[in-house]
Amino acid sequence: MSFLIRWLFAFLLLAATYNPTPYNFVRWAAASFDSQLPLTVLFGLLLFVGYVIYLRATLRSIGAFGMLLVLALVGAILWVLWDLGLLDLSDPQLATWIGLLALSIVLGVGLSWSIIRRRLSGQVDMDDVDE
Repeated sequence: MSFLIRWLFAFLLLAATYNPTPYNFVRWAAASFDSQLPLTVLFGLLLFVGYVIYLRATLRSIGAFGMLLVLALVGAILWVLWDLGLLDLSDPQLATWIGLLALSIVLGVGLSWSIIRRRLSGQVDMDDVDE
């Protein structure tokens, strides 16, 4: 259950930043940049903090190679679904949502990797602590 919560927050972070609907930060910021600059900067910084938390945790836990590996695995699954005719990528909006899903899975796995590894191997990860 904890992985699902971490993945959901990653998906919400990505979807709040950009999605194919008119309700996202990128479109809102472009439309209201001149009239609401302080609010645009505040929301942009809040999103940036979320990305820093997720990306830093993901890079520390699985690294860049691990991120590419998870993304390749998700891409291969999507390729199989497309090849079997279960997925149609001709709609650009659906393709955008699938891209958001794929990226959120990478971030969710990265943030949950210590928990996943401990359950699979029984080993506990420790952070480097300077004394």
